[in-house]
Amino acid sequence: QVQGAESGGGSVQAGGSLRLSCVLSGFAGLPHCVGWFRQNPGKEREVVAATYTPDMSTYYVDSVKGRFTIARAKNKTRVYLQMHSLNPDDTAMYYCAADVVSWSPIVSDSACATYNYKSWGQGTQVTVSS
Repeated sequence: QVQGAESGGGSVQAGGSLRLSCVLSGFAGLPHCVGWFRQNPGKEREVVAATYTPDMSTYYVDSVKGRFTIARAKNKTRVYLQMHSLNPDDTAMYYCAADVVSWSPIVSDSACATYNYKSWGQGTQVTVSS
């Protein structure tokens, strides 16, 4: 499950960087997906990036490719979303989600991006000013 709230959000100017962090528990040794999502009021939630363990495959939405990186801490209890070259369109509440999955290996490149997650963090706000 995702433990507590994500951290690392804040306010930055365009071109800046932030690193979001999410704490996980209960996934050791199990195939699982982790996703980062974002949402603005009145808009649909959008997947930003996702990763699958054990093969560490990743998925990124086109708008963040080359700027965002999803990564795991060595002990795999934390998942990070490193964000560079931020722009005002990246402003949103960012959420981490994670769940054990039944498939191994991953069934498709986008499987973790489209998965119906049950465990979510509380979110962290990212605001990018121009």
